[in-house]
Amino acid sequence: MNKAEFTTVAGFAILLLFHTTQTQVCPPSCNCKKMEEMKGLQIDCSSRKLKEVPALPVNTRKLYLQNNSLTTVPPGALDGLLSLEEVKIFDNPWNCDCHILYLKLWLEDISESSLANVRCATPASITMKPLRQLTGNELGICKRLLPIKSLEFFWRDLILIVVAITTLILLAWAMKFSKKLVYQINMSQYDFSGPLLQRQSFINRKLQ
Repeated sequence: MNKAEFTTVAGFAILLLFHTTQTQVCPPSCNCKKMEEMKGLQIDCSSRKLKEVPALPVNTRKLYLQNNSLTTVPPGALDGLLSLEEVKIFDNPWNCDCHILYLKLWLEDISESSLANVRCATPASITMKPLRQLTGNELGICKRLLPIKSLEFFWRDLILIVVAITTLILLAWAMKFSKKLVYQINMSQYDFSGPLLQRQSFINRKLQ
């Protein structure tokens, strides 16, 4: 094994070891317990005054985050919990703006019952409203961003259409030019071969 191969294998081994240890690391602010009936962990982070979701082991089976000070969850923060079977996330002062949509969609896929227990704390217009009942019209910041996003999509689509039309025009022109070029080549060959055949015929007659 040369030096390069040894470095690659060693690096892979270190990454694998790091990943394995990460899957077993319990967040310092939580209480973790191994589940006997199945592989995985029960992570109890409830009533810890948490303001953000801690880094969680990927083998988390049960997650309790209720009764904290959570207001939002960053997009993708919970995507790695592929073995999750139970989650409790109620009794938090959720700020139901555009950023809460990630949590809403995630809970819709993971646990409808948990989603039913999550209620908005802010803004004031939707205080205590269940997150599952939240509609796009109630997300003020989303409504303000909508015209901007729509305009961006309009210009993007317009540019794509212009590029497509220009490409088609260039292709049509190229095909027309190629046909004309082939025709000219064929005609030049015909014009050149005509006199040559006539001269060859004349020579053959003389030889006879």
